Amino acid sequence: MIHFLTGTYAVFQPEEGRDTAPCELDLGCGKGRFVLDLAARFPERRVYGADVMIGRLRKVAKKAELRRLANLELLRADNLELVAFQLPPASVQRAHLLCPDPWPKERHRDKRLVSTDFLCRLRRVLVPGGILHLATDHDPYFTDWLRMIGKLPFFVRDDAAIADVADLRTDFELIWLGKGKTVPHMAFRYVPQVGDA
Repeated sequence: MIHFLTGTYAVFQPEEGRDTAPCELDLGCGKGRFVLDLAARFPERRVYGADVMIGRLRKVAKKAELRRLANLELLRADNLELVAFQLPPASVQRAHLLCPDPWPKERHRDKRLVSTDFLCRLRRVLVPGGILHLATDHDPYFTDWLRMIGKLPFFVRDDAAIADVADLRTDFELIWLGKGKTVPHMAFRYVPQVGDA
């Protein structure tokens, strides 16, 4: 099922009775390889795949139906709005943001999703101890992430927190790996600070 959250100010509520299951969120699920494999690996978890491209989401929905993945729900949403107000607070155990558009040109840098604004909003939906999993093939973007996140006391590096999904890849990542390029992954644990709401 695809839930349409674009252009709305409503909070998305999980299906009744499933709100206690651990939740994984794939921000920008694209063609769906990672989110489909994630849902298959962890059938006891709620898995959300979010993207703004409805055509992509429809294809992922068909693949999920063929694989009979009852724990996967798709959200058509803008990622910044999704974490800012559309998901319930403290509802996500692990958020995956894998190979987002790096917008490498200097004049386009303000279009990048990963920013201090996004990171500060993301902590609203993460449970205490929740994980942010990041990957990119663009070295300058990776360096920027390390610099930004290093200044935020509520995120502590913990790469071991993604060991159970280290073998899962996105379609985009497989393309880059096929060309001999590295795609580094990193993970950060959300540690609430005094005053966090």
